Amino acid sequence: MKHLNDVQTRIELQTPIPEALAPEIERRLYFVSPEITRFHLVVKDDEVHGVVLFSAEPLDHAALTAKVDYMVNNDVRKQRVTPARSVWTSPHRRTSHGDIFDLLEQSGAVTEVGEGQVALGEPLLSLFTYFDKAVCDLLAEDFDPREYRYPTLIRTKTLETAGYTKSFPQHLMFVTRLRNDLDVYRDFQDSYAADSLDSGILDSCGNVDYCLPPTMCYHTFHQYGGRTLEADKLHVVTARGKSFRFEAAYATTLERLWDFTIREIVFMGSREDVLNARERFMRKVFDFVETLGMSGFCEVGNDPFFCGTDTSERIWSQRLMELKYELRLHVAPEQTIAVGSFNYHDDLFGKTFGIDHGEDGPVRSGCVGFGLERLVYAFLCQYGLDSAQWPAQVRSAVVGSQQ
Repeated sequence: MKHLNDVQTRIELQTPIPEALAPEIERRLYFVSPEITRFHLVVKDDEVHGVVLFSAEPLDHAALTAKVDYMVNNDVRKQRVTPARSVWTSPHRRTSHGDIFDLLEQSGAVTEVGEGQVALGEPLLSLFTYFDKAVCDLLAEDFDPREYRYPTLIRTKTLETAGYTKSFPQHLMFVTRLRNDLDVYRDFQDSYAADSLDSGILDSCGNVDYCLPPTMCYHTFHQYGGRTLEADKLHVVTARGKSFRFEAAYATTLERLWDFTIREIVFMGSREDVLNARERFMRKVFDFVETLGMSGFCEVGNDPFFCGTDTSERIWSQRLMELKYELRLHVAPEQTIAVGSFNYHDDLFGKTFGIDHGEDGPVRSGCVGFGLERLVYAFLCQYGLDSAQWPAQVRSAVVGSQQ
């Protein structure tokens, strides 16, 4: 949200960086300081020379400069500039409805109920069901998946084992509780009988053993941890569940929720089988998007590694080896959002979770994930709220389900 009275703080970078790396700065800036309410980059001659930060109150310029310098130098500057490589582009070009979220709010179909939290009604619920079923049906055409429903909470130890706590600390959302001690309960009741809760309550809490899960696949790797899977076989697991990632001020519309739903598919087997499965399923998804007449593309992507000692190297490796593809659909004429990703982990999770593949050592794995709220949002941005304008296959499935 823009505030006219916000204070501006301009920070010059130690040396400019290529403008091509600007998105890598933008996706990290709000995590530099909670006081930042908005920002823009200072770009000149195809280079980023600085950033202008806005805040409700004046900020310590020296301290903020040190934080920005660290983030840029550690996470961004050492990244190699590589041209975006697309692996698929839709032949369709649709004019997007840029005000769709406002229209959904006006109709009562969505309601913002908290930071990064949105309540959904019709027609989103029926579209949600349609797209989830469509993904599962595509999967079932070539594979025999096992489906699970996982608990909401996930052990913090599982995320530590997966390397998530070191790679993406900015997204972690911990769960805690009051220590099971009578004195703690009594003190809590006395202290907060009349006052509202504040961060001081954490002094009475006893653990951070659990987190809200950032995605579904970590549940799967924990579930299969320590097992030896049948060799000469591709193992396919799918699950749909709530996922949670702290998004700071990035949370907006249905694009970057703190609380969202993922349909995830995990492939486990040999390197050849996993890569072939990823490619085959990816192409099926592209065909599906084309049959819907939607506009978008799929390109090599990278994860938002943050603050690690090897962040730039990991991003370069991920892009060079094409370990991640992102399916991006238009939500405005010059704006896309990632609605799905197709990932290959090699033997990373086979090793860390002790999952073997017969006598061939650690299993290789890959995963495919779809953010269902984003997928529905992109569809509505491209087709609008009038179901008469929707593709026949969507209209028959969704409109019929509401009757």
